[in-house]
Amino acid sequence: MEHYLRSRTTHDGGLSRRYHDLAPRANTTNCEPADPANTVTDRLNTLLKNGGSGYILQLCPGQNYLIQAPIAFASSNQEISTLGYPTTDKRAILTVNGPVSNGQGHTTAVDGSCATCSGVRLRNIQIDGARGIAPPTNGGGNIEMGGNNVGQLIEYVRSYDPRGWTCLHIAEGSLDCNGVIVQNNDIGPCGSDAFQEWADGISVSCRNATVRNNMVEGATDGGIVVFGSPGSQIYNNTIWILNQTLLGGINLVDYDPWSGDFTGTVVHNNAILGGFATDNENSTESKGSNFENAVIKIGIAIGPRTWFGDKYGSNVVKNGAVMNNNFTGAFSYGMAVTSATNFTVEGNLMIGNTSFIGARGVNCSASDTVPDPAPFIVELDTTKSSTLQTQFQSINDGDSLTCVLPPNGGDFWPYGLNPSNSTAAALAASAGKRTTGIAVGVVLGVLGCAVASWFFRKWYISHTESKQLYNSSKKAEYVQRL
Repeated sequence: MEHYLRSRTTHDGGLSRRYHDLAPRANTTNCEPADPANTVTDRLNTLLKNGGSGYILQLCPGQNYLIQAPIAFASSNQEISTLGYPTTDKRAILTVNGPVSNGQGHTTAVDGSCATCSGVRLRNIQIDGARGIAPPTNGGGNIEMGGNNVGQLIEYVRSYDPRGWTCLHIAEGSLDCNGVIVQNNDIGPCGSDAFQEWADGISVSCRNATVRNNMVEGATDGGIVVFGSPGSQIYNNTIWILNQTLLGGINLVDYDPWSGDFTGTVVHNNAILGGFATDNENSTESKGSNFENAVIKIGIAIGPRTWFGDKYGSNVVKNGAVMNNNFTGAFSYGMAVTSATNFTVEGNLMIGNTSFIGARGVNCSASDTVPDPAPFIVELDTTKSSTLQTQFQSINDGDSLTCVLPPNGGDFWPYGLNPSNSTAAALAASAGKRTTGIAVGVVLGVLGCAVASWFFRKWYISHTESKQLYNSSKKAEYVQRL
């Protein structure tokens, strides 16, 4: 497997490289302005329609484009980007601003799924879905790419607050999507954690996809959802939450549209950070309360039954690998595996100060037995011919695990840092630099601090009695702690 990971530097026979190498150089002096706003949607779409293959549509730095309909790529190897390719808040903003009525309306800012959209590139811009406090709108995501195309690229894009179900969607087309690269993007927040108002961060359903070095903050459904996508590499991504609960950090649960086929798909070396205490830190204790009771319910979920219960019957996901991912913070379950065949799950670590909390919620089926919170759980009756690390504990029923709810308060959340509250991230924000480029260094620092802090606290509190719950309504069944 180690040789396999090293060898998969390209996944499509060089298709992505060939398309990217064909890209012409951008005009470095001209950009299409946002004003007048009443013509901007037509102007941008007309430029792409008439520009032909290889046309580069450059938007103006710092300008906000209030669009009334999707901006649609029209020919191969086209590009939409901001002049000068900034990676900060100077990136142009496409704001979804079309009408919505009765749950229907404008949801997508950029559409790259046309029949002739191979090799198109979306680079260095921002997408504001502008949902606000409204309920979700039926329709596509902020960004719709993929389809029957190869070699597309999405990089240095910020996408947030979608009206629809995802911040970024790479569609499979007729199972012909191949070789998309999604890298160095900052995604989120996406959706609300109110029931059925969720949204994904990145949703990928494309063969031989590469999803790497992305920062996903504040998604509410799945941080990164992998819809089979055979041959794909999902690595070096960071997923974390602030004030909203996330159902799943990385999900490999969907049987459709690839009939459960994850052959050659490897999810590795990602960092997933659950909820942390938001009250004032106390040096004598390792855990505190979280004002919003925010957790990640499942850090990495594998198999349709974990998510959908018996909806897909005996169908399983198969032939994937999940390796060397790190977790810290508060979860209900760190990793959950059900209804899977020929999966390899090894080398995944719970690090630093970590809690596993939750209990049966109002949407749990009366017929299901909800397992206790734990770092690694597997339903062996439905998981076959797989290689699992030894920390997994067997459960009898792994159906519909996202029905669990975190405790309503209590000192269960670990103290710790994430990329939003670390010193490095704060310094970058104060300098007006919202960039994904700082992400790797920040995350490594955060995880390192988390580990060091955890060992110190473990030593210190070993000399004191365990803290009693501050509220009599906080029940013991909600929590399992490491």
